[in-house]
Amino acid sequence: MFHRPSQHKDFGVFLPVANGGWIISKTTPTLDGLYAQNRAAAVKADEVGMDFVMSMGKFRGFGGETDHWGTALESVTMMAGIAEATKNVKIWATIHPLLQNPAVAAKMIATLDHISGGRAGLNIVAGAYKGEFDQMGAWDDSLSHDDRYALTEEWTTIVKRLWSEDSVDFAGKYFTMKDCQSKPKPLSKPRPDLVCAGMSDRGFQFSVREADVCFIGGRTPDERRDASLRAKKTAETMGKTIKTFAMCTVVHGDTDADAEAKVEHYKSGADMGAILAMLESWGVPAEKLSSVAAAQGAFMTQTVVGAPKTCAAQIEEFLRYCELDGLMMIFPDYVEGLTMFGSEILPGLRAVFS
Repeated sequence: MFHRPSQHKDFGVFLPVANGGWIISKTTPTLDGLYAQNRAAAVKADEVGMDFVMSMGKFRGFGGETDHWGTALESVTMMAGIAEATKNVKIWATIHPLLQNPAVAAKMIATLDHISGGRAGLNIVAGAYKGEFDQMGAWDDSLSHDDRYALTEEWTTIVKRLWSEDSVDFAGKYFTMKDCQSKPKPLSKPRPDLVCAGMSDRGFQFSVREADVCFIGGRTPDERRDASLRAKKTAETMGKTIKTFAMCTVVHGDTDADAEAKVEHYKSGADMGAILAMLESWGVPAEKLSSVAAAQGAFMTQTVVGAPKTCAAQIEEFLRYCELDGLMMIFPDYVEGLTMFGSEILPGLRAVFS
């Protein structure tokens, strides 16, 4: 029997770890990708009672007039600072298995877990954008998409074992461990949260099997709902449960009209050069780039728009329709947006989903 998700929902923040954040536009509030803004966003998220903050790993931007994502802090290092600056919010950092030996990664996240007092989590990114990794000699053309997930499965197995076992021997296709030891163990029980967002068939199987939280995507609410239900059903066949989360951008104003005017302003400044480069890195064929870019526009995620009450209603509907267990929020201006969200939206959502 398929189990419906619990009423409780988690609400977190996708930190602006790279310049421009998640709206690719010349007319948005400035997000510089530097530590002061990220720290301020995380501290505000902690103050208003959000459940987690997460940062992505990014090593090359998309160019364009804004050099979108060209400036980015390293995820784990930054989150160690964020851990010291916060008290309660969970701290989720991103690591790419293609770039880090699993024994090093296990030690890094265990260290983050100790700094944060048991609040660490790991976002595993198995895939990669070729240009981003090729620049540092870390792209192996002999590895297929499925091979990268096979590598990541070995990597994740080793990380999990190092967090719980005194010594690890492992002889795989991609990694070899010989009496490998890693102390101290993480404080988190049973271990730090594991998060993943693979959406291909192979990536989906990996995410559901290995992670605690699966971030789902889709171009429409129906596609997001289908992905969420698919994850839950797939997990059930594996004898486990999975939480499904999605990303959500909040553009608010004093009135619905004010918020809609902001959206149009941001759209008018869309950095098409960066948008085209982003889509090309995602593998969109050259002949379809222009049409897909026009449809994509400046906004990269599900977006709710309006006065706080309107945004709250849209968020509730999004969660219910897609049967999600949580949302990772994005704001054009993080401190302003989180201040509003914490006072005018989050308490109502906590009451509804209790």
